[in-house]
Amino acid sequence: MNAQPVLRLDNVGCSKGGRPLFRGLQCTLRTGHWLHVAGANGAGKTSLLRMLCGLSPIDSGDIFWNGQSIRAQRTEYQQDLCYLGHLNGLQESLTALENLSFATALRGHAAPLAQLAETLARFGVAGRGQQLVRHLSQGQKRRVALARLALAPARLWVLDEPFVAMDDAGMRMLEALIAGHLDHGGLAVLTSHQTVNIGSAPMQTVELRS
Repeated sequence: MNAQPVLRLDNVGCSKGGRPLFRGLQCTLRTGHWLHVAGANGAGKTSLLRMLCGLSPIDSGDIFWNGQSIRAQRTEYQQDLCYLGHLNGLQESLTALENLSFATALRGHAAPLAQLAETLARFGVAGRGQQLVRHLSQGQKRRVALARLALAPARLWVLDEPFVAMDDAGMRMLEALIAGHLDHGGLAVLTSHQTVNIGSAPMQTVELRS
């Protein structure tokens, strides 16, 4: 990873159906730091994360990555980004291994089967690689979805409720994974209704209010 990536939100706002969800959001996130996006249901947390990922237009203000608007560097920014929504984003008709293989191929670095199997084992779903995703439990599906993080060479992780459907062991594993990502020069933005502990990594919080 290159040193010192910076994410900056400059006076960002969002409206839905003519109703403002939030406005005037200011934040600068640097290497090794993570941002907790808080707010009541309907406050616009997912909308903000989708804007951060370029999946929704920025209503007002702008978002900068390394000093340049993300709208002016879409391809480069997407290569630096890994997004995990509150839905798993898995193909139910494919196996767990096929889902991971497809995800890594989309990012241009298809991983060998042995690495994919090792990653599934690391995430507590060893022996499930050949099962169709539709036959996995909700917790197992979540672990398969999260395994994509370990295979993505992205500096910025944007995670929408990543701890959903995770047991205590799964939560600790994911906390350690995020902490390791930050220790190696990454950044993370996440929402979570649970209390999480990302070790000693510096945390910032923004609470969305209209």
